[in-house]
Formats: sequence, structure tokens, C-alpha cells
Amino acid sequence: MDVRQYRMLIGGELRDARSGATLEAVNPSNGELFARFPKGGPDDVDDAVEAAAAAFPAWWATPPLERAASLEELAAVIVENAPELAMLDVTDNGSPIREMRKDAFNAARLLRYFAGVVLEQRGDTIPGLHGRLNYTLRHPFGVVGRIIPFNHPLMFAAGKIGAPLIAGNAVVLKPSEHTSISALRLGELVEGIFPPGVLNIVTGLGGDVGDALVSHPKVRRIAFTGSAQIGRSIQARAASNVVKTVTLELGGKNPIVVFPDADIDRAIDGALRGMNFTWQGQSCGSTSRLLVHRTLHKEFVERLASRMAALRSGPPADEATDIGSIVHRAQFEKVMNYIDIAAQEGLRLVVGGVQPEAPALSGGLYVRPTLYDDVPATSRLLREEIFGPVLVVVPFEDYDDALRIANDVAYGLSASVFTEDLSTALSFARDIEAGYVWVNDVSAHFLGTGFGGLKDSGVGREENLEEVLSYTQTKNINVLFG
Repeated sequence: MDVRQYRMLIGGELRDARSGATLEAVNPSNGELFARFPKGGPDDVDDAVEAAAAAFPAWWATPPLERAASLEELAAVIVENAPELAMLDVTDNGSPIREMRKDAFNAARLLRYFAGVVLEQRGDTIPGLHGRLNYTLRHPFGVVGRIIPFNHPLMFAAGKIGAPLIAGNAVVLKPSEHTSISALRLGELVEGIFPPGVLNIVTGLGGDVGDALVSHPKVRRIAFTGSAQIGRSIQARAASNVVKTVTLELGGKNPIVVFPDADIDRAIDGALRGMNFTWQGQSCGSTSRLLVHRTLHKEFVERLASRMAALRSGPPADEATDIGSIVHRAQFEKVMNYIDIAAQEGLRLVVGGVQPEAPALSGGLYVRPTLYDDVPATSRLLREEIFGPVLVVVPFEDYDDALRIANDVAYGLSASVFTEDLSTALSFARDIEAGYVWVNDVSAHFLGTGFGGLKDSGVGREENLEEVLSYTQTKNINVLFG
């Protein structure tokens, strides 16, 4: 297989790292090297920030509808190149082609949404004394640092730049060092869409490029998607030299709660879909804690286990594959370590907990969908985010018991409840400590609604107008004219 060399986008130019160092992109489904890309460092970040700072004034002065047209053009380019971009993510990330193809079109949808709300960035006029005019304007931050994770490489690379760009900022994007290739290909495709320096893409290790971006004094706005542990360190590091605005979309240990009056077929389907096994469970929104009323518990677990066992592990480029490979070696070892912890804790394994036996998959980082039943409150598997295809089940007695268990973790990203009783559904939606709640449904995101978490699951909301406005600051202007 040809090993291609990709380059970063800085100031409108494709370039290597100043040091000349590179990183390797390895296909997690078979262990094959398929690309190399720059191992950037602080000097490269400084170049990108300076390029963004120089490009910002003209981009801010660009008429809003022209900025929107640029986003629309980028969306069209992504759709046109969706087959190639999806296959890059399949090769780099290990998720099935069916899902990565959807990611490409979801990225375009996000860009088009943000283009559509460009004229909603409005100020206010404030009633005051006669002879005065008091009004507000929205002022972009200037240079925005956007750091994204490995689970949806293209969708995040393209979709997460939409809000800051439409608000008039220039962006420095740092993709995960584990899945940088589709972002770098995007950097090639944007030629001619944005003025040089408006969008910059710098690759490298989080401890080098990410830290330099977070701590750079000219980057006043940081947005990060990833783990709670790194999110907390970014909050601390961002305050090291200047005051910054930081938003965080972090992890989750999300509950799916099945009450005794639930439609059991729909709930089983929801438990299966909500775990995002088609991304190997590598999703902050995965409903990885299944709370089932004791009257349904035995039947529910048996039927769910049967559905999980039927999921097909296979090469991610195969259209028939349901679950692909874990994204990289360290994440694979993390998942397997939790399976070892489950054995040490004496948890009851219902299905999975192993690598698939197919010889064709022996060179890849595969883990079968895994289910543990009747997991105690003290278990690490119940309380810690695994970010893999591992689901734990807890039976409960009544509403108060379910709510207590559901809220008894540090996270609060999403939650799902299955019940046919309106009072139970609305009460649970009110009482659960989560930022995004589904009733008799799972996983779906709706453009224009704010996605984000409570507690250790983050700060801020995305995918709506609130996200766009978060990339601006309000300026009050008072005019005395009489």
C-alpha cells in the first residue's frame, strides 16, 4: 500500500513541521502503515496563530452573507468528496464505512446550518434617557483554538469550525494525533474557499501542539472536545498567562432507564443503538449504563445479549460490518484493561469480553460487544467512562431508586428514559442531571438544539445558535446625541 505524506495548512500554505518530524498513521483494523503526517510543535502553532491573527481583521470585515457563502461552498466540497473522505476515516479510525459516510454528510449539514444563522448574531437597543442611544454589538474573539477528538474525525474537523468562522473568527484546528488524515485532506480541499490564514490545521501530539495552542497568549477562545481529565487540565492551563474563554464538550457515563411500563421491544432496540456499537462504543453520548426495572430485568438482559451477539465484527471497509476496530493500540489496551478489572471484581459477564476469533481480523484491534449484568455501585465499570463497546446493567426497584443510581456519577452529558407514562417521562427529564435527554429514543441530535453536559461533562452548548454566539463577546455602546 502506498504511504502518502500529508501536510499541515498554515497561512494558506501546505507545509511540513518546522522540525521536519513526522507521525505515522496506522490502520487499526489490520496494523498497516498507510500515511505519514507532520509532528508539529510550538513553533508551528505560533506560525498558525500569527497567520490567523493577520487574517482575522479582513475576515471579520467580510460581509456576513459572504462568510456564509464560504461555508456553503465548503459543505458542497465535502459532499462532492464524501466517498474519499469517508474512506480516509475508515482507514484511520476503524469505524464502519456506513457510519463514516454519514459523518461526511453530517459535517456538511452542520456547516449549512451555521451558514443559515449568520444574520441571527444580533445586538440589542436598550431604552435609556432621552437624548441617548444605548446598543450592543457582537465582537469576535479573533483567533479561536479548536481541539477535536478521534471518534468522528471528519465530522468534527469540518463541523466544529463552522460556528467560530461564521462568527467572524479565524481558526487554528488541532485534530487528534490518532486520526489527523481527513482533517489534513480537508486542508487541501479548502484552497480558494477561505482567505489565507482564516483556517489553519496543525497536527502533532496533544502535549506539544495542544498545549501550545491552549496557552498561546493570542488565542483568547478555546473549544475542546474530549475526555474530562484533559478538559480539566485545559481549563487550568488556559489561565496560565492571559484570561481566556473555554468551552468543553467532555465525556459521559450516560444512563438509559427502562421503566416497567416501557415498550420492551423499542427499549431493547434503544439500548443497542444507544451504545453506539457501530462506533465501537467510542462516543461520549453512549448510553453505557443500562438501568432496568427488576420486573423486566431477566428477559431484557437475555434478549439484549442475543442482539449484541449477532452484531458482525468485520473489516470496517465492508458494507456488511456492524462493529469495526478500536481506534488505536492505547485505547484498545484501555478497553481490555476494564475487561480485566471486571474479572477482578467478579462481575457477571453475559456476552462478549473477548476479541473476535476470525483469522481475517487477527491483525486488528477488535473487541466484541460486551455486557455485564447486575453490576454493583462500587464497580469501576459503572462509574468510569470506558469509551469502548462495554455496557453494564443495573436492576432497580422504583423511580427514586432509578434516579439515585442514574445521578450517582460525576458525569452528566446525556440520558434516555423509556416509559409509556407521561408523568414518569417528564419527571425523569426534569430530575436527571444531564444536558441532553431522550424519551423513548436514543442518540439522535437535532440541529438547532444545544448539545452539551452538566457536571464533569462540560461547559457550553454546541450545534445551535448559542454555539455561534459563544464565539463572540458583547460590546455595549452608549451615544449621547442631545
